[in-house]
Amino acid sequence: MKEVIGLRFMPNGSISYYEKGTDDYQEQDRVIVQVGEYLECAKVVIASKWCQDQDATQPSIDLLRKATARDLEVVKRNQIDEALAFRICKGKIREAALEMKLVKAQYSFDRQKLTFLFAAANRVDFRSLVRELASTFHTRIELRQIGARDEAKILGGIGPCGRPLCCSTFLGDFVPVSIKMAKDQDLSLNTAKISGICGRLMCCLNFENETYEELKKQMPDYGQEIETPDGRGKVVGLQLLSQVVRVRLFKENRTVEYPFEELNGMPV
Repeated sequence: MKEVIGLRFMPNGSISYYEKGTDDYQEQDRVIVQVGEYLECAKVVIASKWCQDQDATQPSIDLLRKATARDLEVVKRNQIDEALAFRICKGKIREAALEMKLVKAQYSFDRQKLTFLFAAANRVDFRSLVRELASTFHTRIELRQIGARDEAKILGGIGPCGRPLCCSTFLGDFVPVSIKMAKDQDLSLNTAKISGICGRLMCCLNFENETYEELKKQMPDYGQEIETPDGRGKVVGLQLLSQVVRVRLFKENRTVEYPFEELNGMPV
């Protein structure tokens, strides 16, 4: 077993785990980290956690120091310059008539790299744009294409539920979401109603999916013939959370709803 700390390099981004070493860290501490060839500033979101030796972590030697007041001033200055870089890059994209949407500009802590995140429907030839940006900012330029979900996570917004987007408030990592989840929860399969502002299936479909799967294992399936207190019939509807089964009775040719506890134990 080894002790690690969890760091986030972007608000609500994925958590990277580093071996803790001898220093003591508290949640919300800012630390300077060696990431490849560059220095980055990250926030401690998990002060201590034990994991298996074989789990993928970064070495403690990459944790250089806790951020000082001077380091935090550098971060603030970088953020101001990022806004300027964003406007300049956006103007150059417009001049070149490139089919891409600029989402974010981000300096590394040591300003040795400037990354531009963009969204695009297709591949974009941005080689000439990179050359122009490099001559303007005199640092290494990286243009990175991101997907619709990452774009929504960075920009934020209000979801169909009327609340701020889950991905931009508390979700660190995206999880796979399938149309089967909507079917299991008896939701409308109209994609406009179960898609977020990113155009993908809503992440919240996954939140209660495990509960629906467990309830579904206990209850009969659609189309299954079962015995009821009023005779035999076919299951035509399920309300999983309220544990209600809708049955079409054969003899009376009518539909009746039964609490599952009344049917539990009766022959199928």
